[in-house]
Amino acid sequence: MPFNSLAPQLSRLGPGLVLSIAATGLAFAIHTVFPAVPAMTLAVALGLLSANIPGTAVLTAGRARPGLDFAGKHLMRAGIVLLGLKVSMGDVLGLGWVALLLIAGVVLVSFGGTYGLARLLRLPREAALLIATGFSICGASAIGAMAAVRRIRHQDTVLPVALVTLCGTLAIGVLPLLMHPLGLSPEQFGAWTGASVHDVGQVVATAQTAGTSALAIAVVVKLTRVVLLAPIAATAGLHQRILDVRERANGVAGTAGTAGKVPPVVPLFVVGFLALVAVRSLGWAPPVALEIAAAVQDILLAAALFGLGSAVRIRTLIHTGGRAVLVALGSWLLIASLGLGAALIMIR
Repeated sequence: MPFNSLAPQLSRLGPGLVLSIAATGLAFAIHTVFPAVPAMTLAVALGLLSANIPGTAVLTAGRARPGLDFAGKHLMRAGIVLLGLKVSMGDVLGLGWVALLLIAGVVLVSFGGTYGLARLLRLPREAALLIATGFSICGASAIGAMAAVRRIRHQDTVLPVALVTLCGTLAIGVLPLLMHPLGLSPEQFGAWTGASVHDVGQVVATAQTAGTSALAIAVVVKLTRVVLLAPIAATAGLHQRILDVRERANGVAGTAGTAGKVPPVVPLFVVGFLALVAVRSLGWAPPVALEIAAAVQDILLAAALFGLGSAVRIRTLIHTGGRAVLVALGSWLLIASLGLGAALIMIR
């Protein structure tokens, strides 16, 4: 891109990107002091604060908005690509076929149950799809991927991301309190956490309360759910393409808004995610590269989540998000129950 074209873009996006990076640094600094609180949750919380404190609300809604929206969309996709380096198919397959089928069942049933509940409470189809995706697979990353596949507006991802982040944070406090009353071993608790908590960072924060054995199995179970992001995104993309073909056949412009243009079934960043899963699984990435990639991914996702959180106005959320909150709580209870059942069967 020529400099004379790049300079206006930097001027437009710069304030929001700088604000996102600064907030990300603050989130990680707070996380260092309070390790139990995931940096991703802090990033969303800081975004919410910035959007609702009079002094910063003007900035996030005005000059910084283009850069914040860029962070919420494009940095999120870059973070999803790097997420692939955390997934080793060897670890996933090491769980055994029974565990894999149970985890897939938890994802599919929680997805369908959440979507059905959302439609029952008359949420729009797009909101129902995003909430179901985020709660059943891997939180904000899954929401970003599904929104891209179905070409759902960036603004419509804000509420689902806020809900899945807040409910995941709720799990950090609630699940450890239930471990001993339910008579769970550390391994069972880890499997339950991995099968039912949304974001990877939230899984780590929850499972580590029960020790290293719980944490080890929780991460593997969670990353097994992450793997399902690709086939579910591909299925949604194929369905979207069928809808577009039908609309064009009826002489109606497709949801892409451009006649004659057929988007890929699987977006490029999901292909990148799968490619990096292969790189990790084949052992082509040295440990130092994995550590660097993990740090960069955390920074990208935290910046993206701040950008998304900064678009949430509490007043609007109270007026328009009541039914969505009920769906989120119902989904949280559903996947927690399903995950508990799966964990008890997996580890006896």
